[in-house]
Amino acid sequence: MSTDKTFGDYGGQYVPESLMPAIEELTDAYERYVLDNEDGFMDEFRRRLADFGGRPLPLQHAESLSARYDTAVYLKREDLLHGGAHKLNNALGQVLLAKYMGKERIIAETGAGQHGTATAMAAAHLDMPCEIYMGETDIRRQRPNVFRMRTNGAEVTPVTTGRGTLKEAISETMRDWATTVETTHYVIGSVVGPAPFPAMVRDFQAVISEEAREQAIEKEGRLPDAVLACAGGGSNTMGTFAHFVDDDGAEPRSAGRSSGQRRRDGVDLYAVEAGGSSLSVDEEEGVAPNSASLSTGDEGVLHGARTKLLQDSHGQIMESHSVSAGLDYAGVGPELAHLVEEGRVEAVNVDDDSALAAFHRLSQDEGVIPALETAHAFGYLEEHHDELGDFVVVNVSGRGDKDLETVLEETEKRDLDVAPDMSVLRSVAGEGGM
Repeated sequence: MSTDKTFGDYGGQYVPESLMPAIEELTDAYERYVLDNEDGFMDEFRRRLADFGGRPLPLQHAESLSARYDTAVYLKREDLLHGGAHKLNNALGQVLLAKYMGKERIIAETGAGQHGTATAMAAAHLDMPCEIYMGETDIRRQRPNVFRMRTNGAEVTPVTTGRGTLKEAISETMRDWATTVETTHYVIGSVVGPAPFPAMVRDFQAVISEEAREQAIEKEGRLPDAVLACAGGGSNTMGTFAHFVDDDGAEPRSAGRSSGQRRRDGVDLYAVEAGGSSLSVDEEEGVAPNSASLSTGDEGVLHGARTKLLQDSHGQIMESHSVSAGLDYAGVGPELAHLVEEGRVEAVNVDDDSALAAFHRLSQDEGVIPALETAHAFGYLEEHHDELGDFVVVNVSGRGDKDLETVLEETEKRDLDVAPDMSVLRSVAGEGGM
């Protein structure tokens, strides 16, 4: 764990002067409580993660996928964390930290609704009032999570600016924080924003790779050849990679397949972005039909940090797209951008069709219904399994019940070989709803 404000050329604290006292206060609290475990903060955090969150979570051998790909495939089951996604690791840590700091109110942004749900649960668990900002587009496509947030006592405030997605929700939450910093803590949901948020969120999420690394050795007697995680803002990605980053080939791992297609010894790390409908960009419309900022973006500043962004030739932030609400973001965490630039992490992407097909395949082959975000990682596994080595770990960042309406709607538009027969649902919907 580190207190770095920058990661190579990325990161920093590009915030209004009015927010600097809050940033400095948070940095001090992060160093004292998280890094130095003052007052036993980390001990309490881990206890609550176990008792409230249900950790540790299994590393499951995916028997059907392993047979299909002739590769040992393991699933890190973050979908089994309380709330249904990895988001609680960070939300619980930050809400608990706010409690230690004496804050009286919690605010957060959300895209897919998973971070909002996790924050609402953590705030209820720790008896703190909570307000969640969510784009109106995401509210429409993630209605189950809106209901869950409100059920947990949170106020959900629609954001109507722009496309009404995650970027706008973050901007609105930052505006709230700028006027309420003395009493309010902003629980950023990803490894984005000004320092210390990227490092702090990574550290709360690092329990994923801490467990996965130990479990891999326990189950296979060695480290994996490759680790895959979907990448939007990057909290799931950095949490999944954190304890593998130093396993870069200093010690020989598996030689991989006899074809020699693996690109390196050590543990290969793949950040799988949303390729959307195309990697091309329509500058005239100001739209990027993807959310692949690591693969196609340029350096710029957004939400308080320098990172890789989807921008037009004038430096304006473009509107992103993904079938997955949680990956629909025009930027990415600065540390992840740095690791890609350094060559330690490989940024790859799959399109909407591949993600939807992978959603159905994992559901049918393993009985695990993944979030659409997670499905992108399995789409890459389907397309490139013969390049990844003999032992692969994929993080199941969340469960897919929140996405069932979207999957039904989007599957209807496509001819997917693996899609189930939806005629029963169509007939029921025609009679008045599902």
